[in-house]
Amino acid sequence: MQLIARTGDNGSAVIRLNAQDDVLIARRPLEAGQFLPEENLQVRQAIPAGHKVAVRAVAAGQPVRRYGQIIGFASATIEAGEHVHVHNLSMGEFSRDYAFGADARPAAAALEGPTFMGIVRADERVATRNYVGILTSVNCSATVARAIADHFRRDINPAALAGYPNVDGVVALTHGSGCAIDASGEGLGMLRRTLGGYAAHANFAAVLVVGLGCETNQIDSLLASQGLERSDALRTFTIQDSGGTARAVASGIAQVKELLAEANRVERQPVSARHLVVGLQCGGSDGYSGITANPALGNAVDRLVACGGTAILSETPEIYGAEHLLTRRAVSREVGEKLVARIRWWEAYCERMGAELNNNPSAGNKAGGLTTILEKSLGAVAKAGSGNLVEVYEYAELVRAQGLVFMDTPGYDPVSATGQVAGGANLIAFTTGRGSAYGCAPAPSIKLATNTALWQRQEEDMDINCGGIADGSTSIEACGEAVFELMLRIASGERSKSEVHGYGQNEFVPWQIGAVT
Repeated sequence: MQLIARTGDNGSAVIRLNAQDDVLIARRPLEAGQFLPEENLQVRQAIPAGHKVAVRAVAAGQPVRRYGQIIGFASATIEAGEHVHVHNLSMGEFSRDYAFGADARPAAAALEGPTFMGIVRADERVATRNYVGILTSVNCSATVARAIADHFRRDINPAALAGYPNVDGVVALTHGSGCAIDASGEGLGMLRRTLGGYAAHANFAAVLVVGLGCETNQIDSLLASQGLERSDALRTFTIQDSGGTARAVASGIAQVKELLAEANRVERQPVSARHLVVGLQCGGSDGYSGITANPALGNAVDRLVACGGTAILSETPEIYGAEHLLTRRAVSREVGEKLVARIRWWEAYCERMGAELNNNPSAGNKAGGLTTILEKSLGAVAKAGSGNLVEVYEYAELVRAQGLVFMDTPGYDPVSATGQVAGGANLIAFTTGRGSAYGCAPAPSIKLATNTALWQRQEEDMDINCGGIADGSTSIEACGEAVFELMLRIASGERSKSEVHGYGQNEFVPWQIGAVT
């Protein structure tokens, strides 16, 4: 994306993103009849901040461009100065040039230097947090798991962890599945992959898996399918074998107490930034997302990848229409084809379910100025920076490659981030324009505000403000550097806003894709 210098002019009322664009973005609300001297353009009607104004006439049926890319087609004739939104812009089919690998760069040696204070496990995995986790094989054991974790909550029982300052907490991650599902189907396989990824996550010092006892997702089969074995740090039990709810809760509490001393026996030490695996998320996006926070996060991703670190781009429905920008950066045709295959899967999936990918922009997205999924996707892809796409993964699959990778997930943030953490993400970076109250456990989540009005309104939930890019008080590069430095501080133990508020347990939402019978 080429950002024209208008963003550096605090007096300008609009932002031009590319010389080929048919629309400008309102930096602040525009009034009917207002003249924009920098574009020699008169505004025809009131246009909210973050929304689009036509810079030239577009005939009905013709493409409309933003970022120099097609974001839709005029559903009616659009005159210069008109508000461009859902009333005159719609989806349409057009060919994309995937040009596999055309923009891929030669591999470069990782930069030495940036570090964070990480926790190095005995097997040399590096953690950013130090939790004890309670996982459930089935929804039926969720109440027991929550009761165990609640006993160790610092806000209601501070004495329970008083002697363990190096333990970040005890968290129960529960879900709504695990039974009445095909024992050999894709849905159960995906759930087991997700649970296995969490059970083996570096941010857990130890894990208890709690079952009911008669569920389809038997604990023995779960462990075997994921290559996991019971140990002092990976324990399992069921409510039925424990003799009921109260006995199961008591057993779980006793076992956590046994684990805390060892879990507390950790020290942070300087480690290379190459050990960071950052899941990239955006939620409550607006017209500024693709101008400010997303490209700033993309700049931070470029810095991380240059150090040998890893970033996971996801939310497949939210790259739809912009996937060609990623295939051009694929390190091989095989990697590019994997991404296209996931797009085709989603097209077939939506057709089978009687849905449309263009349904993805939410009411809040549209209120914030986004009109089509094409427009949303082009802004979302900016989170990925400018580096090579080195691999494509299935949902919750373990990420082994270093660099920029893609994981196939839905666009729903909790489901998407759950898959990323199962794949090994030890930090989540989440951009938002409308406002978000998301958090994550066991991986901390930082939230980037796309506009200053959001920052001022909801600062208690935002970790950094990228709105200065739009008003010209800062640049993408400066903000990207600040985001990267924040990543290192949060990975070192500084608490994010969502952690302060106690978010994270309710946001564990595995993707339920199988039939429930």
